[in-house]
Amino acid sequence: MNNRRGRPKSGGGSIFQRNGSAFWWMRYRDREGKLQRESTGTADEQEANRLLRDRLDARDEGRLPAILAGKKLTFNQWADWFLEKRSKPPFRSEKTHAENINALKFLRPAFGESPLTEVTAEAIEDYIDRRLSSGRRVRTKFGTRLVGKLKPATVHQEFRILRRILNVAVKKKCLDTNLCSAVEFPIQLRNATRKPHYMTASEQQRIEFMAPDYLRHAIVILVEMGLRPYKELTPMRWSQVDLENRVVHIEDSKTPSGAAEMPMTEAAYAAFRGHWEQSRGSAYVFPSLRADSATPHLTSLKKTWAGTLQRAGVPYFPLYHLRHTFATRLSAGGVADHFVTQMLRQGDSQVFKRYSQAKLNMMREALTKLDRQANEHRQILSTARPD
Repeated sequence: MNNRRGRPKSGGGSIFQRNGSAFWWMRYRDREGKLQRESTGTADEQEANRLLRDRLDARDEGRLPAILAGKKLTFNQWADWFLEKRSKPPFRSEKTHAENINALKFLRPAFGESPLTEVTAEAIEDYIDRRLSSGRRVRTKFGTRLVGKLKPATVHQEFRILRRILNVAVKKKCLDTNLCSAVEFPIQLRNATRKPHYMTASEQQRIEFMAPDYLRHAIVILVEMGLRPYKELTPMRWSQVDLENRVVHIEDSKTPSGAAEMPMTEAAYAAFRGHWEQSRGSAYVFPSLRADSATPHLTSLKKTWAGTLQRAGVPYFPLYHLRHTFATRLSAGGVADHFVTQMLRQGDSQVFKRYSQAKLNMMREALTKLDRQANEHRQILSTARPD
């Protein structure tokens, strides 16, 4: 590219350095021939040239007016639109919406007044560094005080929410690119590499033996049907359970593809039938155990689950991993991967890789059949001649 000062040629553009700015600037003409000047937001010359090429491509494809209109948006304005249009149900759950609001309490002071197009990779990295070194806020009767440091997982969640907000801006053509993709989180999170636990048959027997009746029924249903415990099972109503046809109607789920009908296995049917006798009179399959509860159904099984695992002598693993056990047992039984994905009610087939561990065992079994002398076997290319 030509970095020379002066008017750009009619079909191209140029980048230049402006007095008092550490960033490269670019200039080019739009389709009407009007000269446009804007900061690239980067001090890297190659990156600035790439951004100029993106602007020229957007001009040729007719996307430039939308991108330039997005330059007038501040981060606060876009965050308000995002919370209203892409954060609430049915796009996301109420819990996710609350997490987005909480994260924006810290993102707004850092980026709020900046134009959306000037949220640079350098600014995002500076924000992550500041948050990682800041103290954790704790509310006491004497007020809010800072204790220790924030967990990296908390800062990473804020980074993921920022990336989601900017991704939507790219899809709506208010941004040309999401610079979060140029940022690498400086700390490796332990939970990001934690492998799910596959519950063996012997572990299941010990856990069910130590579990109270309602938890034992929940375990069987989760393992036999692969339901999400807190989004699909605990808020389930008996009106969604068709015992006569042995089908469960899942009306609300984490994703649109999660809403479906799931057939019952014999074990799941027996668990539902047994639980029906215990929860008579309630509209919910798993009604609250306390009369003064704020919700009419169970919202958490974590405490009971942890205590049951301890009594059974099984190392702790989250209840959600029973969904992994369901997928693993299907795969080990010879069910095709694409059909296991449908049974999990996942929209992305790549997610299946996180849920099934049977593939590793099946690959190990295949490796035992390696013929290490295969290249030395004499191949019979024709029939032998008679004597």
